[in-house]
Amino acid sequence: MEILVVEDETGIADFLARGLEAEGYGVSVAADGVTGERLALGPDADLVILDRMLPGRDGIDVLTAIRRSKPALPVIMLTAKGEVSDRIDGLDAGATDYVTKPFAFDELLARIRARLRESGERSETTIVAAGISLDLVTRESTRGELIVRLPEREANLLAHLIRHAGKVCTREELLAAVWDYDHDPGTNVVQVYIGYLRRKLALPDSPAPIETVRSAGYRLSGGR
Repeated sequence: MEILVVEDETGIADFLARGLEAEGYGVSVAADGVTGERLALGPDADLVILDRMLPGRDGIDVLTAIRRSKPALPVIMLTAKGEVSDRIDGLDAGATDYVTKPFAFDELLARIRARLRESGERSETTIVAAGISLDLVTRESTRGELIVRLPEREANLLAHLIRHAGKVCTREELLAAVWDYDHDPGTNVVQVYIGYLRRKLALPDSPAPIETVRSAGYRLSGGR
């Protein structure tokens, strides 16, 4: 498992890197928020330890970006701020857990194991692509801070788009996969349900990443 440590205090970052590597984890370290965000949004991190106060980009801003693109990635906030309001800010922004400095390494390690275990359990029933996650059991979809429970047909449509993210899915393909029987060739049922998903998954500053590809079909853009 790969852990990303985003911490600008060199002593703490080195201490965490050595300790986590001794426990068998792969470790990457970023000393500022800009680099930390870039690495967190890459393909390698299984968990992020994120300092609250960072140069270049504040920890809460980094967390918001992570939640927008990778809603299922566990993030443990690590900070000297111990006020209840600060913890609430971090948790409201999407932190999975919160540890206040100074901390016991064994406690942090236990929290890491718990969050990775929870993440592994969720991954068995949750699919993710283009910053959108879908729990196949509860039909809850998450995008950034938005959480919406979808009706069965909409959830099945979104699941197909997620599983084929980046690929154009034809109207006929979606009809067969989601409705499971032949429709009138002139039906607009796919278009209607795509509209439902776009409205429900839109954020105030970001439309849902479901593209219409003219004369071809629909594509969930943004990668996995």
